[in-house]
Amino acid sequence: MNEYERMIRKELQAWEKKIYRRNTLASRYVKSFQTKVNEKIPAKIHQVITSSMKQMVKAVLLGSEYTTKQAPLINASLEEREELVREKLQAYKRTASIEGAGTGAGGLLLGAVDFPLLLTIKMKLLFDVASGYGFNVKEYSERLYILHLFQLAYSSDKKRIEIYEKIKKWEETKALLLHEEIDWYSWQQDYRDHIDFVKLFQLMPGIGAVIGAVANYKLLEELGQTAMNGYRIRINNRRNT
Repeated sequence: MNEYERMIRKELQAWEKKIYRRNTLASRYVKSFQTKVNEKIPAKIHQVITSSMKQMVKAVLLGSEYTTKQAPLINASLEEREELVREKLQAYKRTASIEGAGTGAGGLLLGAVDFPLLLTIKMKLLFDVASGYGFNVKEYSERLYILHLFQLAYSSDKKRIEIYEKIKKWEETKALLLHEEIDWYSWQQDYRDHIDFVKLFQLMPGIGAVIGAVANYKLLEELGQTAMNGYRIRINNRRNT
């Protein structure tokens, strides 16, 4: 194990501690406030999110939309892989930020459009990250893993720990999941409930552009870090078998 790999192991251990840490009282207060704001969002907006989540899950499982031009990176060190992944992440964060500013400036109507567009950006990022770590996204089981990483990034305390335990034992988990039907409705609820309440303010005229840009950047950063650590676990498991 070289110096870079030792550093990454420490980062992975610190990230795992965050996974098992319960939300603080302040975080739970924000959650309560977020729920109240959520209730004021028109039903049509929630329908957009639900429909977008359903279509996203189907597209990932079928491999019909979120493709990557990047072939799985082979014969590369972990440091080389992560240098490439970080470059990809920076590019996607910039794209998401620009997109959030553009749709946020349009108020309620264009703000609603942001949700499916942002989902597309997120899933394309995950496909590129998988390839950067050397995993073949053409395999159904790898697309299932991508969905679990997405869910891990945007879920409640209890659900997050449950998903993380599945990811840690992925070889066992995927054997059980190959014939299991995805509960897309629960997925969209987790996703919607996780979105920061400031993100919901993107739907409001006047302040939506700034909030959309910042929120999208933050949400992509969160997803990118989850994905990187998720694939670090896979690589460590490969080495230990």
